Amino acid sequence: MIVASVEFVEATHKYPGNRKPAVDQLSLTVESGEFMVLLGASGCGKTTALRMLAGLETVDTGAVCIDGEDVSDLEPGERDIAMVFQSYALYPQMTVAENLGFRLTLAGAPHSAVARRVRRMASQLDLTPTLDRLPRTLSGGEQQRVAMGRAMMREPRVYLMDEPLGALDAKLRAEVRAQISSLQQRLGTTMLYVTHDQTEAMTMGDRIAVLRDGVLLQCDSPRVLYENPNNAYVAGFLGSPPMNLLAARVEHDWALLGDVDVVELPIGRRLAAELTGPEITVGFRPDRVKLAPPGTGLFAHVEAVENLGYVSYAHCNAGLGEHRRDVIVRCEPGMAPRPGTAVGIAVDPSSIHYFEPETGRRLYALR
Repeated sequence: MIVASVEFVEATHKYPGNRKPAVDQLSLTVESGEFMVLLGASGCGKTTALRMLAGLETVDTGAVCIDGEDVSDLEPGERDIAMVFQSYALYPQMTVAENLGFRLTLAGAPHSAVARRVRRMASQLDLTPTLDRLPRTLSGGEQQRVAMGRAMMREPRVYLMDEPLGALDAKLRAEVRAQISSLQQRLGTTMLYVTHDQTEAMTMGDRIAVLRDGVLLQCDSPRVLYENPNNAYVAGFLGSPPMNLLAARVEHDWALLGDVDVVELPIGRRLAAELTGPEITVGFRPDRVKLAPPGTGLFAHVEAVENLGYVSYAHCNAGLGEHRRDVIVRCEPGMAPRPGTAVGIAVDPSSIHYFEPETGRRLYALR
């Protein structure tokens, strides 16, 4: 199987009538055999970027390259890629076997060769028992695997997947997610995968490219994005539950968090000098803080408890009046206090992230 690298070189696309580009000077390299996830909220430009690579949207400025070749002006059929959509787009009158082999049959491949390839692909995707069935008799997960198999039969250089699991229920999403990841690793294909689901992104991608308003904010491994986000948006988007982000006031070389039991966080003179105002945004993950007796750390009240069996999350309100902020704290199963309980939230200064309030950019304190 031939695999290829992909590169966006300051690639921009603007839809007619829109003032802002849907994709704005995107520069991103996908290595051969890499599973790259494009992640972001609806309207961030991730699907448009995928369609630019597929040739379904124009590259207004910049370039899109496959294996170093600028394909920006090539027709979709000349780019040697395959795309899988959320809607599956199976031929309803054809059996699974006919859907899988359709492209090869259309290209004039011998019937025996097509049949062999279909059987091999069906075996890889656990579709052998369904080969004689019509798409309407299949489950959503089976239909998605047929759509994937049909794309893979062509053995293209690059696979593009646009929200392929969006129509599946939670259980099927988890099953098919694991199957896609396993298949990609086994075949070593180059894959670009679009999703707004950060759980999908974190569990599937070798790297994740986070986009917002058409702009690439950060691209790195799931672990780096989780532990070292370079701006507040990435910090708040990645993680389930997301990072807690709270405003703190700055006095001299300290960030003062809370207004009942104030937590003093040393930020250093250099970081304080970078700020353009008297506030700073403090971020910490729910699993990096602990509940404690009132009088320890941030003063808060437990508003609700989310029990997931293997873990619990206490949703708290920290502070008073207009300064109240929602804070989520991870607890051991069954150990979260009842709603209404007054608690303290113990904050470990070494696990704190700091962000500039207006721009959201990450600030680095002296340790």
